[in-house]
Amino acid sequence: MINDINRAKWGNRFILSAIIQGGLLTSIALLMVGSQFIFSSKIDMIQFLSLSFDGPAKWFFLGIIFYLIFIVAIAVTAVFYIQLEINLTKKISGFVNILAWIHLFGMNVGGPLATLLMIFAGLAGSGILSVFTQGTIVQENIEIMNSFITPIAISIAILSVGVIAGGITYIKTYLNGNKM
Repeated sequence: MINDINRAKWGNRFILSAIIQGGLLTSIALLMVGSQFIFSSKIDMIQFLSLSFDGPAKWFFLGIIFYLIFIVAIAVTAVFYIQLEINLTKKISGFVNILAWIHLFGMNVGGPLATLLMIFAGLAGSGILSVFTQGTIVQENIEIMNSFITPIAISIAILSVGVIAGGITYIKTYLNGNKM
């Protein structure tokens, strides 16, 4: 059992990355709660965002929800790698190892970056971001959202390349992988 932990290199990498991503999302939550305490006399930010859900504020909530989904997806991916490395005793090496690195990078950069951009776009477009810069809420600005479309699309492309590389990694290792 102890040796199994050392053999699950890719499973451990994905578990560690899920823990780190969970820490980042927790930090965002603490930042929001802390900001609410600081600005509580001026506005209830979460209430404002939830009441203005028809506009850009929905991007804030969707970004948070998608970030949670990515954390779970990263952790579940670790289970797939543990299946390969421990239960099937397959070795991930050579070109497939490079694909696994692309998978790890794509899932930990592309997905979270897209969600963080969505969160920021929701804050900026709804006018809440101005609470931090000007001390008051400004008028909702849907045009701000247009500037986020391309960066979010690029982030999703990075995520997609990573997930496709991960799928190839899993299939090639499952079918052809060398035994440890």
